[in-house]
Amino acid sequence: MKHTTRIVLLLTFFLLLFSTSAVFAQTNEPAPLNIYFFWGDGCPHCAEEEPYLESLKKQYPTLTIVDYEVWYHEENQKTLEEFAKVLDFEASGVPVTIIGDQVWIGFREEYKIEMENAIQAQLANPTGFDAGKEVSSQNSGNIVNLPLIGEVDLEKQSMIVSTLIIGFVDGFNPCSLWVLSVLLALTIRSGSRKKTLIVGLTYLLVTAVVYGLFITGVFTLLSYVGYLKWIQIIVAVMAIVFGVVNLKDYFWYKEGLSFTISDKNKPKLYKNMRSTVMDSRSILGLIGSSAALAVGVSLIEFSCTAGFPVIWSNLVAQNKVSVISYVLLLALYMLIYLLDELAIFGVAVFTMQASRVEEKHGRVLKLISGVIMLALGLVMALNPEWMNELGTSLVVFGVALACTVLIYFLHQKVLPRLGIYIGNGLNYPKKPKKHRRR
Repeated sequence: MKHTTRIVLLLTFFLLLFSTSAVFAQTNEPAPLNIYFFWGDGCPHCAEEEPYLESLKKQYPTLTIVDYEVWYHEENQKTLEEFAKVLDFEASGVPVTIIGDQVWIGFREEYKIEMENAIQAQLANPTGFDAGKEVSSQNSGNIVNLPLIGEVDLEKQSMIVSTLIIGFVDGFNPCSLWVLSVLLALTIRSGSRKKTLIVGLTYLLVTAVVYGLFITGVFTLLSYVGYLKWIQIIVAVMAIVFGVVNLKDYFWYKEGLSFTISDKNKPKLYKNMRSTVMDSRSILGLIGSSAALAVGVSLIEFSCTAGFPVIWSNLVAQNKVSVISYVLLLALYMLIYLLDELAIFGVAVFTMQASRVEEKHGRVLKLISGVIMLALGLVMALNPEWMNELGTSLVVFGVALACTVLIYFLHQKVLPRLGIYIGNGLNYPKKPKKHRRR
């Protein structure tokens, strides 16, 4: 019995000794440390800093350099913006070096001492702050696991929701709907369903291609310069201006500044549409004249339709989506954008009767687009991050829709009963004529 007790005590002693040694070994071993290095291919200051960082790796074996090339990799640009958000700094250029919670933009000789001091401070504190882990934890918070669906990134869903809503509202553009309805009405008069089908399809296809190229051009431009603060301010101001002007057009249609097809351009458009419809050449000739008309109309309509594409392109550019994601989002935008026009076209071909877009329809469409543009412009000016979250983006669109309904109800129902008339859109009661006494 005594022999067994001695063996147990001896084993316990060795286990305690081994555990203590392991603890001391872990305590004495330096903790791993990440340095986050954002650079650009061709940046001279970045190239100057790289050898210094390599020398630090030799000096501190537990050091890891996590580098991101940001000039030619959009995903890395987004990562830099996430770090900037966590550490509250503006990524105005490269190189950007992050150690713990300290940030260096650019590279100078005096930065070397500061960086080494930061490294030593972090190594002395194994539980110190790691910006990369903070970014990862925030990103994981945007992902939820739904039954039967799996993991869903709410940030990406917000972009899809924004694309659906903006594309849908943009599709109800009074300028493009007016041109399409007039063109179909003129074509239907020929009595040929085949001609109506050819002219309508060609017109819709070509205008969609031109519109898509315009959006892609805006997106490409904003992808390169959109990170600049003053560019964001310009886009926000432009959205607010477009929103205010469209809102004005609901009350005072075509008075003063107005993003509509001007009356001086309409006779020329009528002439071009008639010549297209009267084209008695081959099918290829009819397609060619319809395509030429579509290009010309698209150029005239740009001032009327440019607002939402710029706003949407800015939202997508700020999300730093990949090329494939952009193509898919653009395809979704164009599909939703064309839904109403395809519906009008389908009804016209099937019934050989064209719908007519009147001024009262244009006013309501201007009200809807104006309020939504104004809301998006204010959000971009105050806090663009709201549009990157599904919940807040839905709130923005919901509030805009509620304001639209409220304005329409007050203007059309409540105020007239109180004898208050705003704008030139209502049939005001005529004042009784005063008869002079003879």
